[in-house]
Amino acid sequence: MNEPPVKTKGYAFGTFKGVFTPSILTILGVIMYLRLGWVLGNVGLALTLVIVTVSSSVTFLTGLSVSALATNMHVKGGGAYYMISRSLGVEAGGAIGIPLFLAQAISISFYTAGFAEAVVALLPMLDVKIVGLVTLAILGLITVFSADIALRTQFIVMALIVLSLVSFFLGGPPDAATLNPPDVIPETLGFWPVLAVFFPAVTGILSGVSMSGDLKNPSRSLPLGTILAVLTSYAIYLAVPIFLNTVVPDRGVLLTDFMIVQKVARWESLIMLGVWAATLSSAVGCLLAAPRTLQALAYDGVVPRFLGRGYGEGNDPRIATLLALAIGAVGILLGDINMIAPVLTMFHLTAYGLLNLSAGLEELVSSPSWRPRFRVPAVLSLIGFVLCLQMMLMISAGWTLVAIAFVAAVYWVMKRRAMRARWGDMRVGLLMFGARVLMRRLARHTGGERNWRPNLLVLAGAPTRRWHLIEMAYAISRNRSLVTVASVIPENTWTADRAENLRLSIRGYLKKHGVEAQVRIQPGEDHWSGIRELVRAYGYGPITPNTVLIGVSDKPENLLPFARLVQLIAHTRRNLIIVRETDDESDADAEPCIDIWWRGLAP
Repeated sequence: MNEPPVKTKGYAFGTFKGVFTPSILTILGVIMYLRLGWVLGNVGLALTLVIVTVSSSVTFLTGLSVSALATNMHVKGGGAYYMISRSLGVEAGGAIGIPLFLAQAISISFYTAGFAEAVVALLPMLDVKIVGLVTLAILGLITVFSADIALRTQFIVMALIVLSLVSFFLGGPPDAATLNPPDVIPETLGFWPVLAVFFPAVTGILSGVSMSGDLKNPSRSLPLGTILAVLTSYAIYLAVPIFLNTVVPDRGVLLTDFMIVQKVARWESLIMLGVWAATLSSAVGCLLAAPRTLQALAYDGVVPRFLGRGYGEGNDPRIATLLALAIGAVGILLGDINMIAPVLTMFHLTAYGLLNLSAGLEELVSSPSWRPRFRVPAVLSLIGFVLCLQMMLMISAGWTLVAIAFVAAVYWVMKRRAMRARWGDMRVGLLMFGARVLMRRLARHTGGERNWRPNLLVLAGAPTRRWHLIEMAYAISRNRSLVTVASVIPENTWTADRAENLRLSIRGYLKKHGVEAQVRIQPGEDHWSGIRELVRAYGYGPITPNTVLIGVSDKPENLLPFARLVQLIAHTRRNLIIVRETDDESDADAEPCIDIWWRGLAP
């Protein structure tokens, strides 16, 4: 059952302002201006285009998966976290939501450090870390009070980026006097380390997704804005290295001069403005996204609720913003772009992988609640998941294990907290899908002596009164085969509520005593007719009880119905176990014995 829609506060942004703008401006950031030449110098043009294509393909497939998830639900604040938690459950959502928040918060330091590098390249007397911290403080003042103000400034940023790209493509070979080729070409890196540095350049789609709670129509805006941003950025990232390779043939310059894009352009000042605008806009995008992810985690009780407190008409998460700023400041103090980028890559690939897995499994299971307006074949989403996992392993198997261990640890903590979600997720549907597939395959096989196990139907009634029957069933099965504990209630007193309460009571009693069993409450005209109906009809497909376990009644009026039941069990070709327990001391002192009739014949 879907979570009931709840009216939330927000800005009601459209596709362009709420999704496309923060996504494209986060994508066209520090890597394009300051590291794309370095990528080209390390691996050459052909492999650079492969890196761009592989990275953009993962982002594109994830964009498709995000679009399918977004059009199937009323997406609220938290974006990627919200969609994963509503598909795979609150534990999986928390396990990826916390790393996702950390990735977005670290991204703030990544982009701010890029801006600081550009400033120091122009003003060498300044310190990179001090410039970064001052910039972060100013951006924090803007975003902590209003997301609307921050987004309005991004239209100016977009104009500056467009002008800088025009200046770049109208440029030509740089003036030799401005270049400083190294005497010795530095040692180059391989394909996967370079990809790890480049990949954060294409991860901006989650900036738009994280604004989902502030969108007027998330189901339309998220797929349209995300896919347009991915395709636009892909075209730009292909064009820049092709042009750069044409005008700068010196590999040593590409490896060492991080401002080569500026020196190629016709108007260098526009490139500098573009660098500043792109890095600042990317930082602002992450400053908007990270607190809203944490706010959604707080609303669901994954983290302390005070962290998600909203202020003002736009429900701005100011406390969460301050925490994101603190993490960003730590990142600026501890590392530079090349150090931060691989960490971001691992966190983003983990999030992307789970988004693709969620959409792929939803489409594969096709539960009645899965009705996206933007459908994506399950195979595409699952390919996206495999690509994310493979890229993580190829970049660094060790860090992949660390990332998986971190996610698993958060999942374990969430599971231990036994949080009860207010919404349904796909886990039951996934189990039903697996059960359906296995049942169909099981129906094709006749079994055999080698794989035979007792599938017990225990006619115990209330377990507290006939616990010896449950003990016997447990001694036979040892929780390695199927056991059903059945109880019959008269039809004239049967109600659905009473049957369900009795079922839950018996199930809880069995669980308390460590017995794994299904519970069946059967209505009947009388006790014996209900039992006969169970023996005839209980089961599903190839999984039906092959053994009936029952106690003996010493009451004379029960002898005839009991004999009829034994005859029915024999006709249905079931095994029968009859257990007799007595309080008679003379019987208790007698030598224990088990009577066996094999196919109706005494041994």
